[in-house]
Amino acid sequence: MKAAIYDGPRTVTVKDVPDARIEHPCDILVRITTTNICGSDLHMYEGRSSFETGRTLGHENLGQVVEVGPAVSKIAVDDMPFNIACGFCKQCERGLTSYCLTMQPKPAMAGAAYGFAGMGPYQGGQAELLRVPYGDFNALRLGEDAAERQLDYVMLADIFPTGYHATEMANVKPGDQTLVYGAGPVGLMAAYSAMIRGAGRVWVADHRRDRLQVAEDLGAIAINTAEQDVAEVVKDATSGRSADNGCECVGYQAHDPQGQEDASLTLNGLIEAVRFCGDIGVVGVFLPEDPGGGDAQGELEARGKVPIDFGMMWFKGQRMGTGQAPVKRYNRALRDLIAAGRAEPSFVVSHELGLDQAPEAYEHFDARDEGWIKVALHPDGDG
Repeated sequence: MKAAIYDGPRTVTVKDVPDARIEHPCDILVRITTTNICGSDLHMYEGRSSFETGRTLGHENLGQVVEVGPAVSKIAVDDMPFNIACGFCKQCERGLTSYCLTMQPKPAMAGAAYGFAGMGPYQGGQAELLRVPYGDFNALRLGEDAAERQLDYVMLADIFPTGYHATEMANVKPGDQTLVYGAGPVGLMAAYSAMIRGAGRVWVADHRRDRLQVAEDLGAIAINTAEQDVAEVVKDATSGRSADNGCECVGYQAHDPQGQEDASLTLNGLIEAVRFCGDIGVVGVFLPEDPGGGDAQGELEARGKVPIDFGMMWFKGQRMGTGQAPVKRYNRALRDLIAAGRAEPSFVVSHELGLDQAPEAYEHFDARDEGWIKVALHPDGDG
């Protein structure tokens, strides 16, 4: 089968590799029809993680089941949430499937995912076939409209639930005034989710004009960080009271308009712009080690240590939720919103390409070239 292989920093190659196959009675084998490039894939693509060369990338996957293990009892066309979970460990029973204890082989760690640094040895789905462990639990059944609405449903594998999780941790309620840092795909999904939850006003802060335009098209208020002070804009609009809550959707490679990295940039921006006793949800990726962090930022950041303004956060009585989204907590409800026509997350897709075009897609997406906001790859070449 063909697969997009990580061959080192900023090098992705589409190669022929051995076919994925059933390895356990609970596995299913999926023929991938749509697989997205995620912003978090870029951390690995740039060599800023522990991701090993030779592995297949891709954790936002959708496809059709073509083979099942003898212990599996369903399905037809399905979406796979990017967490891999067992469904029966202590964490899974609590709904924390993103921190499954069974599927992570390192005893000191928790959580597993397809083609993701530090989350187990599992191959990614930017390929023609994908092995899905514990298929009955991990795969989400879709309706009869799945084939024609793939670009909506594939967002359930990660970024739609992740954006929603940011708003959940930020405790967004009807009428709230919510600030989202980052107008990338996850930030746009957080803004979209805040609106679904009834937020009265949503700001999206970024310095990329093309992405801010998408946020405005959604109905959010764009804040261009190259020209405006985020806290001042928010405070001016709220008579000095600040935002009710905020979502961090950028992560440890946050940078200013001049390209200078600062892992604390967005966190401190939210601490400043969110009100006393407000809530902050952090879904941007932060890692315990960053191989390129020493050169890009400093030795502390290379070890995952971020100098946030904790004194002000404490003084303001703010609460901050962090971590990978437990996709299965949200994907059924969000699926039903899509099926009912109440949500169309495919608005974020800017490019559809064949799997063979993955190397150039990574290059453009990583460079943040104008208009390259979200890339969907189709292994059948029907881009």
